[in-house]
Amino acid sequence: MIHVEKLTKYYGDFCAVKGIDLDIKKGEIMGLLGPNGAGKTTTLRMLTGYLPPSSGTIRVKDHLTTDDMLPIKRLMGYLPESAPLYHNMLVFDYLNYVARIRGLTKDVAISRIKELATECGLNGIMHKGIGELSKGLKQRVGLAHALMDDPEILILDEPTSGLDPNQIVEIRDIIRSIGKEKTIILSTHILSEAEATCDRIIIIDKGTIVADGSTENLKKRSHEDNIINLSLKKALFEEVREALGNIEGVLRIEQTAQNNPDETGIRLTINGTTDLRETLYTQIKQTDWILLDMHQEAQSLENIFRELTRED
Repeated sequence: MIHVEKLTKYYGDFCAVKGIDLDIKKGEIMGLLGPNGAGKTTTLRMLTGYLPPSSGTIRVKDHLTTDDMLPIKRLMGYLPESAPLYHNMLVFDYLNYVARIRGLTKDVAISRIKELATECGLNGIMHKGIGELSKGLKQRVGLAHALMDDPEILILDEPTSGLDPNQIVEIRDIIRSIGKEKTIILSTHILSEAEATCDRIIIIDKGTIVADGSTENLKKRSHEDNIINLSLKKALFEEVREALGNIEGVLRIEQTAQNNPDETGIRLTINGTTDLRETLYTQIKQTDWILLDMHQEAQSLENIFRELTRED
């Protein structure tokens, strides 16, 4: 459906996107993750033709963005982070206006608006002014706008940004429903949303792709190190690092925040799949420290994201 090769974007001397190669299949819901400034929005804007790349190619079906941008735009619906709506219009009037701009005839426009009102959960607010709506409802109106001419590809930039938990679940359900028939690309910094919504996840950092695959495959292919978390009482971090740092297999010891100032939180990175909990317990038992908690951290998308985008 979409083939990207050596995609690069410079802003002056700053390289925001560095030679990305990417293939997106028809019917995928693909999540683009990364910290702020990683290049997510720039990548999406190049895919939609909003920004020209400095170098590289984007092919959508049989069209190159350098030659055939108009037919590509007809294949796409795009919802930026803040939906660009006319706040002084009623929801119905706005969607009817969008439909006519898109070239839909009057009868087709009315039929399509009814479909989208049901699909995006707008039936109860069609008579309301857009300026009166909550951000979550505005996002739904923006989603209906992006879907107006039934595009094959839907691109969403931070679609749940600023929404409350209930609104996030509602938008996620709509995206999953739409994704049964369309190719969807969405950027987000909410890792749980990507895990719950997307078939495939790409993590981008400093303009380059650092991971690509399903959540389960990323967990399997991520570093083989284990994480063990400790909560200790009567222990200073420097003492813990000296006592536990020499144990074979311990790669890194970090202090973590604790709610209780009398407790010391420790995060140990353990090489390979070795289970060092018994060794750690034996070592701690020889001290005056009180062991309040010890647990092995399950690998999660959040851990993978943190590891791959860690500032070294």
